[in-house]
Amino acid sequence: MSDKSYDQVVLDLYKYQKEHCRIYGEHLKNLGDREVNQIDDIPFLPISAFKHHPVISGDAKVEVTYSSSGTTATGKSLHHVRSRKKYLDQTVKVFEMSYGSVSDYVFLALLPNYLEREGSSLVDMMQHFISLSVYEESDFYLYEHNELYKTLLKCKDEGKPTILFGVSYALIDFAEKYQLEFPELIIMETGGMKGQRKEMPKVELHGILKTAFHVSSVHSEYGMTELNSQLYSNGLGAFNQNVFLRARIHDITDPLSLAPEGKQGILCIIDLANIDSCAFIMTEDTGYINSKNQLVLTGRLDMAEARGCNLLLEELS
Repeated sequence: MSDKSYDQVVLDLYKYQKEHCRIYGEHLKNLGDREVNQIDDIPFLPISAFKHHPVISGDAKVEVTYSSSGTTATGKSLHHVRSRKKYLDQTVKVFEMSYGSVSDYVFLALLPNYLEREGSSLVDMMQHFISLSVYEESDFYLYEHNELYKTLLKCKDEGKPTILFGVSYALIDFAEKYQLEFPELIIMETGGMKGQRKEMPKVELHGILKTAFHVSSVHSEYGMTELNSQLYSNGLGAFNQNVFLRARIHDITDPLSLAPEGKQGILCIIDLANIDSCAFIMTEDTGYINSKNQLVLTGRLDMAEARGCNLLLEELS
């Protein structure tokens, strides 16, 4: 897709969701119905809207609702998805743009906190990947670290292309107990410490995992409940953008304006696959775009900054 045709698709989607997504349309009215002639003019919906309102474009036919792991105090985000199959097909499409056929890998999923609750889109995605894999070793693991270790050894000895897909704290827990030399292993970390461990810089996290498994790099997946698409990084926490999901960086002190090029700011997401919800989301993450047009995440907005951004979202009826 050329830049010109991409821009037109985005603008057409904006016009559609302005009219057919009630929550987004009311948000735009609250901002004074700003004139939009180019992508840079498009306002983004604060992600907190998904905690308080049904963010749906078009009629309300919903097949599955995914939920975040939020606490009772902060509330959970809900993403109402019209077609589970389309969501799962989308996750495969995005993965295969970076790694080739899903069926060609062993998927070992170490996602304890996600498995211990209902409504996780990540668990649904991984279950789908496991079902498509041609390898019988593909499976979920909760706290069966010894069984996971045995499976990794088997995959290494038999030369099977393997992805260890895990939430950060669980990968650290595993690496502290078991180490093996498996340089061909793809370690795919997602999420953070989920309150189980002290947060640490990506460089430190990746260093521990690289040492434990003797790999040259650690891969990352960036996704969230409110999105249908994902981003992947093959090292150093720099995420490659794709035709479906692209990042915009907005000024922390002026959330309606773009940050200066190359500078850190609020991460805003355009997800073209979010046709049935809202494609234009202002997250509570911070980051910047590097010289290779990759997204580099730098952290989270603090409470004061998050509140300042969410003032963009007035209470909607």
